[in-house]
Amino acid sequence: MVEQPDRVRTVSKRSLAAKKPLGKSPRSVAGQVFVLQVVVVVLLVLGAILALVLESRHASDAEARNRSVAVAETFAHSPGLREALKSPSPTAVLQPLTEETRQQAGVDFIVVMDTHGIRYTHPLPDRIGKQFVGTIGPSLAGRIYTESVHGPLGHEVQAVVPVKAPDGSVVGLVSAGLKVKNVASAGNRQLPVILGTGAAALAVATTGTALVARRLKRQTRGLGPAEMTRMYEHHNAVLHAVREGVVIVGEDKRLLLANDEARELLGLPADAEGRYLGGLGGLNPDTEELLLSGRVATDEVHRATGRLLVVNQRPTDRHGGSMGTVATIRDSTELLALAGKAEVTGNRLALLYEAGIGIGTSLDVVRTAEELAGLAVPGFADFVTVDLADPVLHGDEPTGTRLDLRRVAVNGIQEDHPFYPRGKLIDFVPSTPQAQGFGSGRSQVVPDLSVAHGWQAQDPEWTRRIVDHGVHSLLTIPVTARGIILGVANFWRSRKPGPFDDGDRSLGEELVARAAVSIDNARRYTREHAMAVTLQRSLLPRALPEQSALDVAHRYLPAQSGVSGDWFDVIPLPGSRVALVVGDVVGHGLHAAATMGRLRTAVHNFSTLDLPPDELLGHLDELVNRIDQEESDGGTGTGVTGATCLYAIYDPVSQLCTVATAGHPAPALVGPDGSVFFPELPVGPPLGVGGMPFETAQLHLAEGTQIVLYTDGLIEERTRDFDVGMELLREALSHRDRQPEENCRAVLDALLPDRPQDDVALLIAKTRVLDADRIAEREVPSDPAAVADVRAWISATLDEWGLADLTFGTELVLSELVTNAIRYGSPPVRVRLLRDRSLICEVTDGSSTSPHLKYAATTDEGGRGLFLVAQLTERWGTRYTSQGKIIWAEQPLPAPAEARV
Repeated sequence: MVEQPDRVRTVSKRSLAAKKPLGKSPRSVAGQVFVLQVVVVVLLVLGAILALVLESRHASDAEARNRSVAVAETFAHSPGLREALKSPSPTAVLQPLTEETRQQAGVDFIVVMDTHGIRYTHPLPDRIGKQFVGTIGPSLAGRIYTESVHGPLGHEVQAVVPVKAPDGSVVGLVSAGLKVKNVASAGNRQLPVILGTGAAALAVATTGTALVARRLKRQTRGLGPAEMTRMYEHHNAVLHAVREGVVIVGEDKRLLLANDEARELLGLPADAEGRYLGGLGGLNPDTEELLLSGRVATDEVHRATGRLLVVNQRPTDRHGGSMGTVATIRDSTELLALAGKAEVTGNRLALLYEAGIGIGTSLDVVRTAEELAGLAVPGFADFVTVDLADPVLHGDEPTGTRLDLRRVAVNGIQEDHPFYPRGKLIDFVPSTPQAQGFGSGRSQVVPDLSVAHGWQAQDPEWTRRIVDHGVHSLLTIPVTARGIILGVANFWRSRKPGPFDDGDRSLGEELVARAAVSIDNARRYTREHAMAVTLQRSLLPRALPEQSALDVAHRYLPAQSGVSGDWFDVIPLPGSRVALVVGDVVGHGLHAAATMGRLRTAVHNFSTLDLPPDELLGHLDELVNRIDQEESDGGTGTGVTGATCLYAIYDPVSQLCTVATAGHPAPALVGPDGSVFFPELPVGPPLGVGGMPFETAQLHLAEGTQIVLYTDGLIEERTRDFDVGMELLREALSHRDRQPEENCRAVLDALLPDRPQDDVALLIAKTRVLDADRIAEREVPSDPAAVADVRAWISATLDEWGLADLTFGTELVLSELVTNAIRYGSPPVRVRLLRDRSLICEVTDGSSTSPHLKYAATTDEGGRGLFLVAQLTERWGTRYTSQGKIIWAEQPLPAPAEARV
């Protein structure tokens, strides 16, 4: 029972002192502490006794074993023992000796026995002549053995020692032992000390507890009336100063306490305290019912005197007794209104925050518009449609006077919507809100679509379907970025009863403004990306040249994030050979694409010199160094940051593939049986590093082998390791009887993600072999007279090939080339004819001196040979080998007879 405030100060000091603040005397706490101390001391004493008993038992056992061994061993080695064992009556001799020794040594028995365990001596004479109780096997083997047994004397520890003859044989046994209980130990003398210490600890604990109890009692008794009065005054001051009503009701339903805030909120009379709560009057029935019921309530809302009150009620007895209840009352009228406004504002801020992180996640115009439509439903609108000008989808700015907008996004609370479908090109009439918003750049609000005749003029039948679907309000906002109107965003309401207002217009404009910037960024990116891709594709080979050495398939895929510098090429070389090239310029954008074009052009130019792969890469490395130097001197800072290249030459005659690489991944080779292996190649530094030579490797390839060249974008991927990519490539290629085109599709499907982050260039070439019946060659002696034989051989060979029409020109060409080789070159001289897409004539000699074309004067007698060669052939040239040089010339084959007709 709580007394009224005006009676608190009259409580006497005696009554206050008689109350127990916690309901328990300090003595009970001290008693608990004393019991705890007793338990701890007893546990410590018991632990010490247990440890002492265990230690004493261990020591007793060890002492018994040591004493038994010592006595038995001493007696076994005593003089005359072996002679006594051999005497006719060992017991008569040994029994007195063992008893005397036993008493002097302090053991309980000494037993002498033969090797069969029959006793000669024993403290109990009736045990003599009987079998020894114990283990004698180890001792018969010559060892000392100790054990614990239950013998005639009780629980004993005994030792058995062998008696040995001079030759080491055991002639008898001696056992000595004693009972464990007879072994004295220091533990028995320590036990009184431990018990005495425990008793002293208990006495100290008792004294300490008594002193603490006395001190607590003295301190709690010192509280005076002034201190108690001041404590209650502070309690009343706090109670009536808080901005929350407090009501305490007794178990008899009388109002015991109501602070000033409770009287004001509930409209209680001044004399309400002490009266029955049900007869006060003026209380809201729901509030009165709650206070009288005594039930637990949490944040219940009640109306009283035009206010919204939040009531919490709990029993005063925490243990569930019936001492009464205490209720707190809080006025939430203004707070509720502010909370509603704050909730609306918070929802709008949350929507704008989601727009900031959810719109513009990709540089794709349509995807960004879909993100805007998805974000606004259902929090802001029930349906959203986004219409953009057609040029925007291709990266351009809207042009022209026609208002043709393409619907790129539709989203709503229902999938079966009545709006124009996505992808439809819509020509809005001037009276529609879309046309007015697109033309003026200002948002348009249509509160009631059923009476909006300007909007209905677009398509009466279609607009009627929209109204019949329940859509009643429209907010159209132009999609404007950097002063350019890109389209319109339309927000529709159907389930939300109210039309769009100014607050909705402001929020919608903010949403669309954020989306417009992302759409414009995506538009600009689309334009730049299209330009870069167009440039890069124009720099790559549009069609592969015709050749007979390789069956080639290729793929080039630009990255989604921008073009890069990946490239490839197939270059026919003299002698039916073909060069395969693949390279990669580090970086993205137009600069990487332009650098790639320069390197590809350089490779084409260097290949016309018919250089081996290592020399060609050396020239290309010097070119990259010059490019870096020129651009560094110009201050542009856009040099080649890194480039790799692989150059391979395949010869269908020798079936040799000569490869050199500058920091580029090695090719994969797919055998005719479908096996895949990656050859070990000497890897040179990337282009532009300089200072290190490049090396070549020669591979002999069987006919039908597929050479797979690729850039690192095919293998490297952020979600997997490089080794995993190589293994995936191996698995994708490991199939028999699959053509290069099929392998290209399989490799890309197996290794590329949906949106690759890097360019990919893939080149797969299947080798062919020039048949032996298309090759003719012979050696030429170093004699000018041999030229006539060469002409005859040429004529016969061309007749056999059906190329008699070329005999005259070929004889003239080879006569001049062979004569020059004999006259100015060095042996050996060889002639080779190849019948491929053209007739190829080759003259090989051991000299490295190259002939040059000259124009002879009319009075000169010589100097017209190479000029004649150039006139009779389609092209000619020289290439150098490690043994000399080859001068070659090509003539086009005559058209088939049916083609000439």
